[in-house]
Formats: sequence, structure tokens, C-alpha cells
Amino acid sequence: MTSTDSITTTKDWLLREVIGLNLCPFAKVPYDEQRIGYQVSDTDSIEPALSELVEAFLDLLDSDDIETSLLIYHQGFSDFDEFWELVGYAEDLMNLQGLDQVFQLAHFHPDYCFEGLNPDDPANQTNQSPLPTLHLIRHSSLEMAKRSGIDIDKIPDRNQELMRKRARHKDPDTKTKC
Repeated sequence: MTSTDSITTTKDWLLREVIGLNLCPFAKVPYDEQRIGYQVSDTDSIEPALSELVEAFLDLLDSDDIETSLLIYHQGFSDFDEFWELVGYAEDLMNLQGLDQVFQLAHFHPDYCFEGLNPDDPANQTNQSPLPTLHLIRHSSLEMAKRSGIDIDKIPDRNQELMRKRARHKDPDTKTKC
């Protein structure tokens, strides 16, 4: 898969799932305004991935035109446990650099599974993406969403329930295991 293919696949997923199902109620505007940054990484190891993440944060800090960024791993971190290790290091790095005061990090993976849920629970689909992806979100964007009346704290639970209802609608015999 080329970088262009990875971005196209990610954009399709954003439009179909994230925006189409309203999983993120404040994603449509930056998507429509083309204010989402897309960076594709070829790395498959932690250290270079963290360096690229820092660059992505700095690029986002320096840009008034980009609202939020997605760092897409199209060749590495296909194993969820390896990806989860990257997420842990990324969050530690953010805390050490003080970037956690400016950004929030969201994470998506084709095999995403929330702690405490069975892998086949449809609720996991809220964070499942076609490719391993880190999402860099400005705190100011979250604050703007809150001011517009969006209760961002309720979004994860609402989305998990939506995915479970969607699965039951597709297959009424489906039972989730928690």
C-alpha cells in the first residue's frame, strides 16, 4: 500500500464510519474544511515512531491551517500489542514534554480491543480503523466542542452502545460478552 492509498483508505473510513456514524460529533467540520493533517509513516519500530510523533506535534503547533492530525502507520504496528506499546511510550513522551497540556492522543487500530472487553464485542469497533493510527487532538478543539454543547465525556460510552445496537440490528442473535 502506498502513502496515497493509506491516506485515501483513512479518509474513506473517516467519512463512512467516524463522520457517517457521528462517532466524533466534531470531526465533520475539519474534514469538510480540509483541516485534517495526514502523515504516513513507514516505520515499524518504537524509537523512530516516537521521533515522527514529536515532528507531527511540532507541525501541528506551527500550523494554524490544520486543526487535527492523523499519523498513519501503513507498514508497521499491525500487531495490536506492539501498537499498544507504542501508545504507552507516546503518552509518556507527551507527559515528559508537556505536550499533554496542549494535545490529547487518541488511537485506532484494525484489531483494537478495549481492556476488559472480549475481542468480538462490537464496542471495540469505535476505535477500529483500517490502519494503525495515532490522532493528535488539540485541547482547544475539545474546549470548543464543549462550548458548543457537546458532552465529550459521554462520547465513548455513547459510541460503544451505538456499535452494539448496530451489531444487534445486523444480527438479532448476536450477544455481546463483557
